[in-house]
Amino acid sequence: MASAIQKITLSASRDIPFNKLVLSQANVRRVKSGQSIDELATDIARRGLLQSLNVRPVLDADGAETGTFEVPAGGRRFRALELLVRQKKLNKTARIPCIVREAGSPILAEDDSLAENVQRVSLHPLDQFRAFRTLLEKGLSEEEIAAAFFVPLTVVRQRLRLMTVSEKLLSVYAEDGMRLDQVIAFSISDDPARQDQVWEILSGSHNREPYLIRRMLTEKTVRASNTRVCFVGLDLYVAAGGHVMRDLFEADDGGWLDDPALLDRLVMEKLGAAADEIRAEGWKWVETALSFPWGHTRAFNAIEGRPVAITEDELARLEALRVEQDEIEAEYAQADELPDDVDTRLGEIERAIDALETRPLSFDPAEMARAGAFVSLDSDGTLLVARGFVRPEDMPTPEDEDGAADAGYDGIDDVDSEDIGTGSASERMAGDDDEPEEEDGSKPLSDRLLTELTAWRTLALRDAFAANPHVALSELLHTLVRDLYWQSAGADCLEAYVREIPLPAHAPDMPGSASAHALRQRNEGWKHDLPQDDDALWQWLDRLDDTSRMALLAHCLSFGLNAQYERMPSYGAVSQRSVSERLARANRLATILRLDLAEAGWQPTVENYLGRVTKARILEAVHEARGDEAAERIAHLKKADMAREAEWLLEGSGWLPEALRTAEDPEPAGDASTAPEFEETPDTLAAE
Repeated sequence: MASAIQKITLSASRDIPFNKLVLSQANVRRVKSGQSIDELATDIARRGLLQSLNVRPVLDADGAETGTFEVPAGGRRFRALELLVRQKKLNKTARIPCIVREAGSPILAEDDSLAENVQRVSLHPLDQFRAFRTLLEKGLSEEEIAAAFFVPLTVVRQRLRLMTVSEKLLSVYAEDGMRLDQVIAFSISDDPARQDQVWEILSGSHNREPYLIRRMLTEKTVRASNTRVCFVGLDLYVAAGGHVMRDLFEADDGGWLDDPALLDRLVMEKLGAAADEIRAEGWKWVETALSFPWGHTRAFNAIEGRPVAITEDELARLEALRVEQDEIEAEYAQADELPDDVDTRLGEIERAIDALETRPLSFDPAEMARAGAFVSLDSDGTLLVARGFVRPEDMPTPEDEDGAADAGYDGIDDVDSEDIGTGSASERMAGDDDEPEEEDGSKPLSDRLLTELTAWRTLALRDAFAANPHVALSELLHTLVRDLYWQSAGADCLEAYVREIPLPAHAPDMPGSASAHALRQRNEGWKHDLPQDDDALWQWLDRLDDTSRMALLAHCLSFGLNAQYERMPSYGAVSQRSVSERLARANRLATILRLDLAEAGWQPTVENYLGRVTKARILEAVHEARGDEAAERIAHLKKADMAREAEWLLEGSGWLPEALRTAEDPEPAGDASTAPEFEETPDTLAAE
């Protein structure tokens, strides 16, 4: 005969006046965590007590019940009720639902307190999201939901953002087939079909990291920080029907625009409107483009413009700004750090002064009638206008030049109108005949790629050279001494000249780099100051202080620097050995100047490096920058996917290909204050 199963008896429930309850010393919760007592009291006042207190009778010395009950489990609820009594929102005799444990029970009070806190299971994030969604559908606002559950509004919005994730993926998450951070990564897209497609692709791979999910969902979008978006404005894009994908869980720099075609149309429309305004000034032609190739003005001549005189109102405004600037700087001269509002105001003053001091140029209407302008985007997303360029066929004949003596060609003006690219990546790559094959060997870099990489290095080297007049002068003297002692002198009184070296082959990102921007700014500054008359120019140069003369010398010499790799034909006038010697001298300059291409803005991308080398070189780069684990993580991918993932992994690492690296300088370069005396020069020359 089977033995009867012993039935359990649950503790009885009773309503006990609050003034008969005391907090037990057996409560195991000592450290505050989670929701505060104030918030819990507010919630009880709103919806009532959802869970009874666990209590035990208090016994006297003889073991008899005293009519008072202690609370070992439910201490936070007791504190919240106590607060409501003090606030007179609850009567002290209000009856509180309690579960009463029998006196003398073998279950210890500490056991009950520990079990109540340990046995509970936190709500699954998916259940919380669905609960928030239900409340939203029933009429509660996001703010009301946040207030009701004492969570920040951002948390509610983040949970509700999961509504954009497909039900299929949510089911996978509910069955522990996906982590929460992976679900969050899918929420940046509003397209459930695309989400399912990406998960289907990744489900067969061991790499399902959130960063990869985000990259795949945004690979055909445009960052909100892109120069085109800065130019058009996000509001205009949205007003035209464009959609912005946002990531509520991580910093996204404004999100992603998922309609590049609409964005490009808006950019060209705005550029066209700007071109119409510029054409109305009287120019013969105006060309517009998102970007123009580097050096596209080399075949053009340039006409000179004269700065517009400053008006009395502008001059008064300028003086007022300078007075305000001086007062602020004097007031905070001893402060270690400026208050935010003061720092902001100083920035506004500096920009206003710069705008007033940078005078617009006026041109002769007769010269404008044969010249034109280029309109494109600058590297910071602003409008870039280069005026005053004359096509060769529009240049006046010798008979027409009698009244046009002032027109001429500015030999260093090419840099003014450079922009951010040379065409689409597909066009460039389609035209390359040096695309590496898919073999895994680390075959040498192609001549075309080496030329592009060293063009980048040449541009950065020019910027660093121009910014260091001491090195620039030393290099000029070195060149002059070589010409004087080792080569035959020319017929002129001084055969020292600078010939601007073109950079015909380069990556699309080079014209928008920090070095290109610095060179443009430096060139525009000097051009603004130069007199127009030849005699006046000589007098102006003669009166310059030594610091300015050195800076101008370095700037002019920088255009003659050439650190480009070239493959020379065996029958050419220039030998490959000469190219190697030129690169060796360029390497020496780079070392002295401590040139760092990573700091100058170069970073490996699919376009400029990773998509044009073998898989072995891609893995080598990732291994050097991020270690074995990162390289192994992408080793199984096809080359195109590997290149894209390597671009992400190498971002911000400072890794450079060998052609762009600078050797360590054993002795730092000096400046004008530490330069050696002239009598040491012969020793230096002897060491050559």
